[in-house]
Amino acid sequence: MRVVTISATYGTAGSQIGPAVAERLGVPFVDRAIPSAVAEELGCTLEEALAHDDRAEHGLSRLFSGAMRLPTVTFGGVDMYVPGAMPLAPEEFVRRTERMLKDMARDQGGVFLGRGGAMVLAGHPGALHVRLDAPAKRRIRQVAALSGIGEREARRVVEDNDRARTAYVRHFYRADPGDPCHYHLVLDSTTIPAETCAELIVLAAEALD
Repeated sequence: MRVVTISATYGTAGSQIGPAVAERLGVPFVDRAIPSAVAEELGCTLEEALAHDDRAEHGLSRLFSGAMRLPTVTFGGVDMYVPGAMPLAPEEFVRRTERMLKDMARDQGGVFLGRGGAMVLAGHPGALHVRLDAPAKRRIRQVAALSGIGEREARRVVEDNDRARTAYVRHFYRADPGDPCHYHLVLDSTTIPAETCAELIVLAAEALD
């Protein structure tokens, strides 16, 4: 069973490329299922789980700074998460997330977006680790164009989410998610079309057989 982890800075179309790769490889795309499954297992609300998750917009920035989360434009539309009580310990959420990632990788394979997947599954046999990244200016322009917001707002969205996702990996794994040493393949999906990026990832994953 093939396993691919994708680390994506905001504005690099990870939520578009990930499902395309999973479909071609015939494995599940694992993204939003993770916080839902953790919430169910822990008996907390989805909003509480999302507050600790690196893919939830501003989740980690709210966790670390105490700032209120706001509706954030994504490639798929607008996601709004309602803040609530947060009795869940961040370390417990991450521990359960790690276990689910490892169990899913072992039992069914998959394409895993975010959540420090390259670190969590670093020892998984045959796993391909991918980084989607690009200069901030190009990511901001891409977010503005795809979401219909101004570049000033797009910059705020990109910077907030970059901080949250970087904080997640630095805090829990003492690692820099931008370090290319964690990945087999690094792609600029603001220059290389998303469809081509997906094809390159599939070719690389199949080459590991």
